[in-house]
Amino acid sequence: MDTKIGSIDACNPIHDDIGGPPNGGVTTVQNSSPLHSTTVSPCDATLGRYLARRLVEIGVTDVFSVAGDFNLTLLDHLIAEPKLKLIGCCNELNAGYAADGYARSRGVGACVVTFTVGGLSVLNAIAGAYSENLPLICIVGGPNSNDYGTNRVLHHTIGLPDFTQELRCFQAVTCYQAVINNLEEAHELIDIAISTAMKESKPVYLSISCNLPAISLPSFSRLPVPFILPVKVSNQIGLDAAVEAAAEFLNKAVKPVLVGGPKMRVAQASDAFVELADASGYGVAVMPSAKGQVPEHHQHFIGTYWGAVSTAFCAEIVESADAYLFAGPIFNDYSSVGYSLLLKKEKAIIVQPDRVTIGNGPAFGCVLMKDFLSKLAKRIKHNNTAYENYHRIYVPEGNPLRENPSEALRVNVLFQHIQNLLSSETAVLAETGDSWFNCQKLKLPEGCGYEFQMQYGSIGWSVGATLGYAQAMPNKRVIACIGDGSFQVTAQDVSTMIRCGQKTIIFLINNGGYTIEVEIHDGPYNVIKNWNYTAFVDAIHNGEGKCWTAKVRCEEDLVKAINTATNEEKESLCFIEVIVHKDDTSKELLEWGSRVSAANSRPPNPQ
Repeated sequence: MDTKIGSIDACNPIHDDIGGPPNGGVTTVQNSSPLHSTTVSPCDATLGRYLARRLVEIGVTDVFSVAGDFNLTLLDHLIAEPKLKLIGCCNELNAGYAADGYARSRGVGACVVTFTVGGLSVLNAIAGAYSENLPLICIVGGPNSNDYGTNRVLHHTIGLPDFTQELRCFQAVTCYQAVINNLEEAHELIDIAISTAMKESKPVYLSISCNLPAISLPSFSRLPVPFILPVKVSNQIGLDAAVEAAAEFLNKAVKPVLVGGPKMRVAQASDAFVELADASGYGVAVMPSAKGQVPEHHQHFIGTYWGAVSTAFCAEIVESADAYLFAGPIFNDYSSVGYSLLLKKEKAIIVQPDRVTIGNGPAFGCVLMKDFLSKLAKRIKHNNTAYENYHRIYVPEGNPLRENPSEALRVNVLFQHIQNLLSSETAVLAETGDSWFNCQKLKLPEGCGYEFQMQYGSIGWSVGATLGYAQAMPNKRVIACIGDGSFQVTAQDVSTMIRCGQKTIIFLINNGGYTIEVEIHDGPYNVIKNWNYTAFVDAIHNGEGKCWTAKVRCEEDLVKAINTATNEEKESLCFIEVIVHKDDTSKELLEWGSRVSAANSRPPNPQ
């Protein structure tokens, strides 16, 4: 069984997401019919234009780049493609982060940088995309094809005649690498790279010699045959056995629960998970990095399960259950709060994208998550005991204490106002830091997007990711919550947001340092130089484009700023600097930080 990946009108998608389910699920792009004409004009029959057409075909209409002498000709040919827009970024790291954010909403992203100096700069972002299972095409403009094998030393290298340093670095963080230094195999290598990224849902590396993009070749003179990706299928015998064993395991439980994990995205199983939730009646939770992949308006949704820092009353229900099904979990030191989850393996069904493990055994391979969850939904008995227990003990959260609107603003008051901003026309991006914990407590309305980078946790990710996500989803207003320390890492590309006419609202939380690090292990290295952040963004704005800034110190100022951002400045990029006390953190960060600190400081095992 095969699925075609054809051209797609990315400017007029049927839904918010192109090639993906709501809330940013990553999938291969939708089927489409071949283009009417099969030939291209001679001037378009070049390697560069072929690559451009292939990118458009999979749903990429924006490519994030930093120009360098080895990629300039390639950029000319990408620009020449009418359906492709080149977004010049301030640095390669942000170009990679932007492609990451773009892939979260479109299903695939792409960036173009120059050889070695650009490639090694973007490497960190590519590693993050790899950890988050995002298809991303990283294109590098490489040396002239005549220089390979000549023992010459080139600029932008480490001074050796060996040109493979960059390639070797990318081998660890991409699922496929290709170096194109001759035309004869170019079109095949491009196709393999792109199709592998889509099939594996991982980044790929594609290096193209700088003298090749403008050269015509007969193989580029016709429109490419649409991609054909083999669709993965479950082993039917294994699937039936896994469903039978899981149904028996769960149907004898008294108060089972379901917990959604981040790998539901790569498994394209969010809809199947909801189908099982509907059929079972179980209490439904999500792991923190899966927030946004399960609709929070679901009638049996009980919150985020994150051990000791779960949302209110969620951990009590999950950890007291006598059976729990985790769909696509990642149990690392962060998601397990320093390995302190109160879970028992013998009570758990762990469903990975292509494998199911029930308790201490058995395990079933070659079983796709979405097939398993969907079929299990038809075999499961309805049991809402866990949800009823949650409903019975749940106490609504109170409002933050206030004395008067002009007192110093507190973080919990800020996020109460951010909650009121959310709708189906917004998306939240949370930066690494205390925003992780505060944003987890936001209740997402139906259709509201949500993204953060938990597995890799690279500070500064959200600036570039916000640029990419907003570019991919112009009909949503992105609300980015960014700490001052993280912002200083990647601040420059607010400039690119303004140039692209984006209408994001950035809440810059200024508390004077790396607060998340303070709660893990404090020291003078966690204090940063304070900036005048609004003045910084005003300087970047420089009167070109639509941008509005405000500095707030109290709730009264915040209310006025939000009112302006959502009314007279609703078509502008709005940057709101929120000044709070350096020790004003969520209680969840305090708890999480102490547990992660304990995990980090474990003494060596006896030899």
